Amino acid sequence: MPSGKPPAIDDTALEFCPRPNWLRWCALLAFGMSVIGPSAATALPLTPFRYEAQAQRHCPSDTVVWLDFRREVYYLRWQKRYGKGSTGSFVCQKQARASGFRRSLLGFR
Repeated sequence: MPSGKPPAIDDTALEFCPRPNWLRWCALLAFGMSVIGPSAATALPLTPFRYEAQAQRHCPSDTVVWLDFRREVYYLRWQKRYGKGSTGSFVCQKQARASGFRRSLLGFR
Protein backbone atom coordinates (compact mmCIF):
# COMPACT_ATOMS: atom_id res chain seq x y z
CA MET A 1 0.00 0.00 0.00
CA PRO A 2 1.50 3.34 -0.96
CA SER A 3 1.73 5.76 1.92
CA GLY A 4 1.63 8.87 -0.24
CA LYS A 5 5.06 10.01 0.95
CA PRO A 6 8.07 10.12 -1.38
CA PRO A 7 10.90 7.74 -0.47
CA ALA A 8 13.63 9.19 1.74
CA ILE A 9 16.94 10.02 0.09
CA ASP A 10 20.14 9.76 2.07
CA ASP A 11 21.92 13.13 2.33
CA THR A 12 25.33 11.52 1.85
CA ALA A 13 24.35 10.59 -1.72
CA LEU A 14 24.00 14.29 -2.53
CA GLU A 15 27.54 15.29 -1.54
CA PHE A 16 28.80 14.90 -5.11
CA CYS A 17 26.60 17.79 -6.34
CA PRO A 18 28.94 20.72 -7.05
CA ARG A 19 26.35 23.54 -7.14
CA PRO A 20 23.13 24.21 -5.21
CA ASN A 21 21.04 24.60 -8.38
CA TRP A 22 21.93 21.03 -9.35
CA LEU A 23 20.42 19.68 -6.15
CA ARG A 24 17.14 18.65 -7.79
CA TRP A 25 18.89 16.72 -10.57
CA CYS A 26 21.35 15.12 -8.18
CA ALA A 27 18.51 14.02 -5.90
CA LEU A 28 16.76 12.45 -8.87
CA LEU A 29 19.98 10.75 -9.95
CA ALA A 30 20.65 9.43 -6.44
CA PHE A 31 17.12 8.05 -6.20
CA GLY A 32 17.40 6.38 -9.61
CA MET A 33 20.73 4.80 -8.71
CA SER A 34 19.28 3.43 -5.47
CA VAL A 35 16.34 1.87 -7.29
CA ILE A 36 18.10 0.56 -10.40
CA GLY A 37 21.63 -0.10 -9.10
CA PRO A 38 21.25 -3.27 -7.03
CA SER A 39 19.32 -5.22 -9.65
CA ALA A 40 21.73 -4.36 -12.49
CA ALA A 41 24.83 -5.80 -10.82
CA THR A 42 24.03 -9.49 -10.62
CA ALA A 43 26.87 -11.87 -11.36
CA LEU A 44 26.47 -15.38 -12.63
CA PRO A 45 27.60 -18.16 -10.32
CA LEU A 46 30.96 -19.74 -10.95
CA THR A 47 31.68 -23.43 -10.58
CA PRO A 48 35.35 -23.61 -9.51
CA PHE A 49 37.27 -26.88 -9.68
CA ARG A 50 40.50 -27.98 -8.09
CA TYR A 51 41.60 -30.09 -11.04
CA GLU A 52 41.56 -29.31 -14.74
CA ALA A 53 39.95 -32.65 -15.67
CA GLN A 54 36.97 -31.90 -13.40
CA ALA A 55 36.38 -28.58 -15.12
CA GLN A 56 36.70 -30.18 -18.56
CA ARG A 57 34.04 -32.77 -17.65
CA HIS A 58 31.77 -29.97 -16.42
CA CYS A 59 32.01 -27.97 -19.67
CA PRO A 60 33.17 -30.28 -22.49
CA SER A 61 32.41 -27.77 -25.27
CA ASP A 62 34.10 -24.82 -23.56
CA THR A 63 37.72 -23.86 -22.87
CA VAL A 64 39.01 -24.45 -19.35
CA VAL A 65 40.87 -21.46 -17.86
CA TRP A 66 42.71 -20.76 -14.61
CA LEU A 67 40.87 -18.06 -12.72
CA ASP A 68 42.91 -15.92 -10.34
CA PHE A 69 40.38 -14.52 -7.87
CA ARG A 70 42.80 -12.02 -6.32
CA ARG A 71 43.77 -10.38 -9.62
CA GLU A 72 40.31 -10.90 -11.16
CA VAL A 73 41.76 -12.29 -14.40
CA TYR A 74 41.89 -15.67 -16.07
CA TYR A 75 44.73 -17.39 -17.89
CA LEU A 76 44.61 -19.65 -20.91
CA ARG A 77 46.48 -22.93 -21.08
CA TRP A 78 49.52 -21.56 -22.95
CA GLN A 79 50.10 -18.69 -20.51
CA LYS A 80 52.80 -18.90 -17.82
CA ARG A 81 50.53 -18.48 -14.82
CA TYR A 82 48.00 -21.11 -15.90
CA GLY A 83 47.37 -23.46 -12.97
CA LYS A 84 49.74 -21.54 -10.66
CA GLY A 85 48.99 -19.74 -7.44
CA SER A 86 46.96 -20.48 -4.37
CA THR A 87 44.18 -17.98 -5.06
CA GLY A 88 42.73 -19.60 -8.16
CA SER A 89 40.69 -22.43 -9.58
CA PHE A 90 39.89 -24.04 -12.90
CA VAL A 91 36.62 -22.79 -14.43
CA CYS A 92 34.89 -22.64 -17.80
CA GLN A 93 35.82 -19.61 -19.88
CA LYS A 94 32.21 -18.62 -20.59
CA GLN A 95 31.40 -18.60 -16.88
CA ALA A 96 34.48 -16.51 -16.11
CA ARG A 97 33.61 -13.93 -18.76
CA ALA A 98 29.95 -13.78 -17.76
CA SER A 99 31.00 -13.17 -14.15
CA GLY A 100 33.05 -10.12 -15.14
CA PHE A 101 36.57 -11.57 -15.13
CA ARG A 102 38.89 -10.55 -17.95
CA ARG A 103 41.59 -12.40 -19.85
CA SER A 104 45.15 -11.66 -18.80
CA LEU A 105 47.35 -10.24 -21.52
CA LEU A 106 50.54 -11.05 -19.61
CA GLY A 107 52.41 -14.25 -18.99
CA PHE A 108 52.82 -15.81 -22.41
CA ARG A 109 55.48 -18.49 -22.56
